[in-house]
Amino acid sequence: MIYVKQFAVIISISFLGELIRSFVSLPVPGSIYGLVILFLLLWSGVLKYDSVKDAAGFLIEIMPVMFIPGAVGLIGVYEELSPMLLPLVVIVPLTTWIVMIVSGRLTQVMLRRSSKSELSLRSEQGMEGLEKSEHAAQAQAKVEEQKEEKKI
Repeated sequence: MIYVKQFAVIISISFLGELIRSFVSLPVPGSIYGLVILFLLLWSGVLKYDSVKDAAGFLIEIMPVMFIPGAVGLIGVYEELSPMLLPLVVIVPLTTWIVMIVSGRLTQVMLRRSSKSELSLRSEQGMEGLEKSEHAAQAQAKVEEQKEEKKI
């Protein structure tokens, strides 16, 4: 039942994206509007990650299966695509590499910012956390010493 609710949330947001596409005259697919809406809702906290997590994970797991009909369709129109074959063979790998590089760099930047914010949060907590960890280390050292004394 949880999958049904989560799918309903995702489909509702996708439908909202399709509605927006019908009113906006830009050449952007409704699914893109839906993805942006979903992202903004998750980012702002209006929609909790747990309310779509399981259904989204399932959709990601079956994503490769969704490419099969498109690939079969391309095989069906091979004769029409054959004049464009050489440009496609060059452009598709090139753009794939560009997307991979940009995505990787963006991920690295975001991870660095995340680690910096964690570091600043820890420094804001100040010496309190450090004192607690030093106290824990001292207590552990005393326990170790007592164990050693009992062995002797």
